[in-house]
Amino acid sequence: MAEQKPRSSSGNPAALLGITGGALVVLGLVMILSASSVTSFTSYGSSFYFFKRQLMWAAVGTGAFVFFAWRDYRRLQGWGYGAYLFAVALLIAVLIPGVGVHRGGSVRWLDLGPFSFQPSELAKLALILFAADILSRKPERCLKKFSHTLIPLMPAIGLLTLLVMLQPDLGTTVLLGAICICMLFVAGAPALHLIPIGTVALAVGGVMAFSEDYRRARILAYQDPWADPLNTGYQAIQSLIAMGSGGWFGVGLGASRQKWSYIPNAHTDFIYAILGEEMGLFGTLLVLGLFAFLTYLGVRTARRSRDRFGMMMAGGITIWIAFQALVNIGAVTATLPITGVPLPLVSFGGTSLVVSMAALGILTSIARHAKPLPKRASARLNVDGARIAKVRTAVSRFFDKGREATRSVRAASDAGRSSGAQGARRAQR
Repeated sequence: MAEQKPRSSSGNPAALLGITGGALVVLGLVMILSASSVTSFTSYGSSFYFFKRQLMWAAVGTGAFVFFAWRDYRRLQGWGYGAYLFAVALLIAVLIPGVGVHRGGSVRWLDLGPFSFQPSELAKLALILFAADILSRKPERCLKKFSHTLIPLMPAIGLLTLLVMLQPDLGTTVLLGAICICMLFVAGAPALHLIPIGTVALAVGGVMAFSEDYRRARILAYQDPWADPLNTGYQAIQSLIAMGSGGWFGVGLGASRQKWSYIPNAHTDFIYAILGEEMGLFGTLLVLGLFAFLTYLGVRTARRSRDRFGMMMAGGITIWIAFQALVNIGAVTATLPITGVPLPLVSFGGTSLVVSMAALGILTSIARHAKPLPKRASARLNVDGARIAKVRTAVSRFFDKGREATRSVRAASDAGRSSGAQGARRAQR
């Protein structure tokens, strides 16, 4: 397939995607430097330990972003099955005793010597690539049949979510299910097919949420965190205290009080609370605005993509980042239950950052090769120019007729005057 040169139009959101994503990464580095300083010093003897590690992963992520942004995204088509099988293999490896690393009651990491790797983060991108590859090859008329909606996508997604659930990681499981259903919607699957799938997914998620005591406690704490303020509701209450202490413009960078071991996971899942405390309402709205703008650019890229594969990839990546940000911010502000999902591009976590930046690079590549935006201003000017020309022609014709009528009246008047003068001269004679 002949490779088309990317356009360089001011309407191309590729540069804006890079700038917006970069702003979130830089803001995340600043907040990690502050939020992790106490934990870094008490655990490792240096206030910069977590910051240095995140800075290193940001450099790796930048390389991944540039690599995928400047490559044609269409080269990824056909890699869906391979990416899916690789993700499944890693998720199975995590569950093998002695291979997976236990942290906080979960087995989500692989120990790779100097660093650890979280396969469930890679599974998100692998799922999007797999679903985009499958759905882009199916004509829209095939998706009208329920069998084509279910097979082979749903069994494959079911296996992936099952492996993630066994870690256990309910937050990522919910996220994977939401990505799958939304991508089916983007592909054109009828609502009559999506409603039963979504109903079954909600039912399974509800059973899983109440199947373990600690998950049930999180749901109850979400309903009323003050019912047990020193146990199940502690984290939510401390997060609200941090957000409320920030006021309009915050207490200042580095001046957070809640990071002094009051909020667990201050530099990971609850970094948005520390940001709200140090930068106030202004900082929280800034982050919301950046994610909203990133979502807008992603949707615009999906709509302008040159093929269905690009549309599905752009839609899936946008849904992933937007929904994960929504879930994290909802948990921090106590509007959603706590799920342990990090804030994309901002929270501490090497695997999450590198995979998210790689996905953002793919989205940027799709934007670079997107269809040119219609020149609305020029078209509007052309339409207005045609209308003006018609009006000008009509007006000139009107005035021409007016001038002709005036000439006729003047000629008649002159003729009348001359005949009157001749009559007067005859009468005098």
